[in-house]
Amino acid sequence: MGDGGNRGLVSSGNSNHNGGNSNSSNKPEWLLQYDLIGKIGEGTYGLVFLARTKTPSNRGKSIAIKKFKQSKDGDGVSPTAIREIMLLREITHENVVKLVNVHINHTDMSLYLAFDYAEHDLYEIIRHHRDKVNHAINQYTVKSLLWQLLNGLNYLHSNWIIHRDLKPSNILVMGDGEEQGVVKIADFGLARVYQAPLKPLSENGVVVTIWYRAPELLLGAKHYTSAVDMWAVGCIFAELLTLKPLFQGAEVKATPNPFQLDQLDKIFKVLGHPTTEKWPTLANLPHWQNDLQHIQGHKYDNHGLHGFVHISPKSPAFDLLSKMLEYDPRKRITAAQALDHEYFRLEPLPGRNALVPSQGEKVVNYPTRPVDTTTDFEGTTSLQPSQPVSSGNAVAGNMAGVHGVPNRGVARPIIGVRMQSQGIAGYNLGSQAGMGAGMNPGGIPMQRGVNPQAHQQQLRRKDPGMGMNGYPQQKQRRM
Repeated sequence: MGDGGNRGLVSSGNSNHNGGNSNSSNKPEWLLQYDLIGKIGEGTYGLVFLARTKTPSNRGKSIAIKKFKQSKDGDGVSPTAIREIMLLREITHENVVKLVNVHINHTDMSLYLAFDYAEHDLYEIIRHHRDKVNHAINQYTVKSLLWQLLNGLNYLHSNWIIHRDLKPSNILVMGDGEEQGVVKIADFGLARVYQAPLKPLSENGVVVTIWYRAPELLLGAKHYTSAVDMWAVGCIFAELLTLKPLFQGAEVKATPNPFQLDQLDKIFKVLGHPTTEKWPTLANLPHWQNDLQHIQGHKYDNHGLHGFVHISPKSPAFDLLSKMLEYDPRKRITAAQALDHEYFRLEPLPGRNALVPSQGEKVVNYPTRPVDTTTDFEGTTSLQPSQPVSSGNAVAGNMAGVHGVPNRGVARPIIGVRMQSQGIAGYNLGSQAGMGAGMNPGGIPMQRGVNPQAHQQQLRRKDPGMGMNGYPQQKQRRM
């Protein structure tokens, strides 16, 4: 990706200062911009904090600050953080999380990414319906959440970016303000550009949390495409409908990239046994070739996906889900095709605010998450008592261990950049358009180099059912 222009300087602390202890008088300069509220999550990458800005122009604005641990070799910043910065600095879309600023402490080379705060994520929304209110998510909310997720993913794929870690806890939903109910795709630590890769993507290590991992990955594919994201979206769609993961396999962690037989078993029990007739390249996949007893030798009856998601096999929702969970990645529906599916053209139509249902349906008040006010930016415990703070679940990153889903595998470094404290290209990203300048409001796919205005006119001529704002217009029901 290109540099995207002059980005200014990264906010950083003086090298003589304490590396970020919020209780110390030697706070780094950048930390003075925020009032720290407390810790809201942690994972393999580090910690996530809720803070509020103190600058006059945005005083009181809630910000999620994601602190990365040092790289394992102790010689610079985490490659995961570098990947996330390099991608997010170049993209902007309503349905992709917004990176506001980057801060670095020189004393320990710890890196902090500041994001717009989102109060909810899909994991907590699903969990609330399953464990608290004990009823399904209304159809309008499911359709709006899914449409916006596809809209953001279509934007990423149109710009040659695979996310590679889509799961409910990485899909945020704004809770307050003018963006209420807007979906934000988050956590780009495993994302990468896939146009003309220099080496097979399998060399990047394990990707995608196991319950949402596509069958080609489980069977050892040496190369894969953006279709792995669409499989994950299909798993998320099914989870929105049933309030539980569709393929809940037990993960093997004995080796860096082990054969996940139980996860494949869970998939085959729902979708039936794959065949080379329907998936010709199946015969070339390493695990299919090598494990004759467990994979080829064991035959599964196809009990039918509809029996697990409890929707009619003749419904548009089932048709869309089936196309997302197509075994052959070359036949799997794309994000652009999914946005144009009949499911989104029938009432209730998807809307920008997914949390406010259509007329006559009850509004669900999703709970906010307590914030740990005893933990400072260094992860140490202060003497302040912990107390609930109206904050929601604002995490711009993987919450492994918090959300109760399996930890994702650790990928090898994709971008081999070593960041020096005095040499990082810094930026405030709020006004940068990056690649997003070439996208229309609906996120409809557009080839690079195509004039966006001309492309929009072409799309409307091709699809008169698409509204001016990118959302589908109502389709008449056939009698």
